[in-house]
Amino acid sequence: MKKLLTLLTILAMPTLALAADKLDTGDTSWMMISTALVLLMTPAGLALFYGGMTRAKNALNTYSMVVGAFVVAMVMWVIAGYSIAFGTNASASMQNFFGGFGNVMLDGIKYTDLSGSYPTYVFVAFQGTFAAITVAIASGSAIERMKFSSWLIFVAIWGLVVYAPIAHMVWGGDGAMLFDDGALDFAGGTVVHMNGGLAGLVLAILLGKRAGYNKVAMKPFSIILTALGAALLWFGWYGFNAGSAFGANAIAGLALLTTTIATAAAGLAWVVLEWIVYKKPTLLGAASGIVAGLVAITPAAGFVGVGGAFIIGIVGTIIAFFGVVKLKAIFKYDDSLDAFGVHFLAGLWGALAVPFFALQDKDTLWDGPLKASIVAGKSADVIGQFLVQLKSVAIVGAWTLVGTIVVYFIASILTGGARVDSEAEEMGLDEAIHGEKGINL
Repeated sequence: MKKLLTLLTILAMPTLALAADKLDTGDTSWMMISTALVLLMTPAGLALFYGGMTRAKNALNTYSMVVGAFVVAMVMWVIAGYSIAFGTNASASMQNFFGGFGNVMLDGIKYTDLSGSYPTYVFVAFQGTFAAITVAIASGSAIERMKFSSWLIFVAIWGLVVYAPIAHMVWGGDGAMLFDDGALDFAGGTVVHMNGGLAGLVLAILLGKRAGYNKVAMKPFSIILTALGAALLWFGWYGFNAGSAFGANAIAGLALLTTTIATAAAGLAWVVLEWIVYKKPTLLGAASGIVAGLVAITPAAGFVGVGGAFIIGIVGTIIAFFGVVKLKAIFKYDDSLDAFGVHFLAGLWGALAVPFFALQDKDTLWDGPLKASIVAGKSADVIGQFLVQLKSVAIVGAWTLVGTIVVYFIASILTGGARVDSEAEEMGLDEAIHGEKGINL
């Protein structure tokens, strides 16, 4: 396959529209729909995907951790997260990392204000769903052994000191460190999936292994629910990726197609890998491959074509499969639901793959109200852009690693330890924490 070597810079954020802002009802409708689609991904899609994979005695707690993360993260996003990520009043020395506090509680934003061609309030809500699902992803590594109170405090602080600054650095516009470098992350490979997946691994290591890990069977509660969750994630992901075109335009159509191709190829690839390695294809494997493909294509969805989508999806599954099956066994960490193996590793691959598959024809692809401009002095060859991507994932990884450790210990201190006691763990967190019981299998 011929590689087209001219690279594109990141899609200009709507707050930085090149032309005068003008309301477009089509773009507004699409962004409102996209926001609803991304919202569906967390309290429905991810909650079912994770809830089905855990043991029956912890299924309700797992669901509660995902939903709890969503509601707390959204509240914190409106209070200060949006301002930190997309505000513009920070001092010049801090603008690399923070947007400032000028929009705390959305102060200074009127309902009539526009971000490009649709209301800024819609942009706030859309980006809030990204913040919420990112921290919810991390819960998959910590389930069955973390206090619910510790988790909610962790979510509230983490969203402000880890997620929001990373979102600013990558997507915050002129003055933001990685944005100015020309880092490419179309819909959140670094901001969401690497970030959430690595945070999950840190939590898994700090909490320690579940009692009986690798000694007793820890069978999924319901693989059918996990498969349904994967299907809802796929459905909602069209808002996640195609919505990141910030309008009903050609880029949204491109992102929709590449998302479909990469995901289908990845799901098939995982099944084939299982057939080769274990001689039996599983529904759980198909669901895992679907999510791996969705993750892998996310940073590249609006930058690559059909061929690139196929390769990114298939390789994303191979890397995630290795992480889930081999890497975890080698290093012996208890990543309960493989948030690190699927989200971090596939997201890392997708972010680094962008320069090698980015499309050349910017005049055809980047037209209409979202026509991109090559940042002066930032265009580079493939290797140059790859180095920018490498710097981006390194900085995101370092910020997530250090920030997550600090926030974990703060949450742990405030709640008298973040891990549940052995009695609660044995009983199951559904009954011990929530006073509820699901179906006992």
